[in-house]
Amino acid sequence: KRVGLMGALGLSKCRKLEAHFGALVDLNREYVRLRLVKSHEEIDWMRIAAALTDLAIEGLRRDARPGMTEHELGAICEAAYHPHGGVTYIHFFLVTPMANPEYCVPRQFASSRKLRPGDVIATEITAQFFDYPGQILRTFTVAAEPTPLFRKLHDAAEAAFDAVTRVIRHGTGMQEIIDAARVIEDAGFTVYDDLMHGFGGGYFPPVLGSKSRPAGPLPEMTLEAGMTCVVQPNVITPDQKAGVQVGELVLVTETGFERMHRAERGLFRVG
Repeated sequence: KRVGLMGALGLSKCRKLEAHFGALVDLNREYVRLRLVKSHEEIDWMRIAAALTDLAIEGLRRDARPGMTEHELGAICEAAYHPHGGVTYIHFFLVTPMANPEYCVPRQFASSRKLRPGDVIATEITAQFFDYPGQILRTFTVAAEPTPLFRKLHDAAEAAFDAVTRVIRHGTGMQEIIDAARVIEDAGFTVYDDLMHGFGGGYFPPVLGSKSRPAGPLPEMTLEAGMTCVVQPNVITPDQKAGVQVGELVLVTETGFERMHRAERGLFRVG
């Protein structure tokens, strides 16, 4: 008999199994391969999760205002989708003054810092439906118009999202995606986090960075119809002092891509 293993298992338990059954067979790579292309049912559940995640963005646009803490922003998100069956996976926030920004990407732990006029909010949000996720990334200004720097950052991020999704289709190679994203470097910026990754049941290939910030060797694969991926141009300044979040979960089709989310795109003012 042979024993296959998927997921993480402690070393001592692995050794106990191997003492009885011999070398374990690592099935993680095969499991990931099977999860890359979604079934019609999985896609339906992810559409529901995307709609629930959109409710969080609508709630922030409607209710976020000066004086609120980052914790209260999270409460707005959860109150938007919990009544409809959504479950929190993440809601990360960046809150910093546009005139003197201090960091470039959302933090994974909220603080009690209060929103002030002139702040920027950048967020990454995922609500789940029966363990299937949406994911959306948006940026807001607080009681003020965007400064020239944040307008330029956001314009570059939107251009990158459009450029990358323009080449997404069944059969697209990884280098073509990296080449499309060069609009980020052309604008004088870079990224901090991954530019694109598979999503839905796990954090899957292709995990891609950009020309100026690679995520490692390019995967030897092409996109397939039925894959669900997050395209997330998290465009930042090279000094990592300022950044925006743009993007969302998309479905790869035979001839292009389909938006899973319906939330409006743009740089929004709240408060």
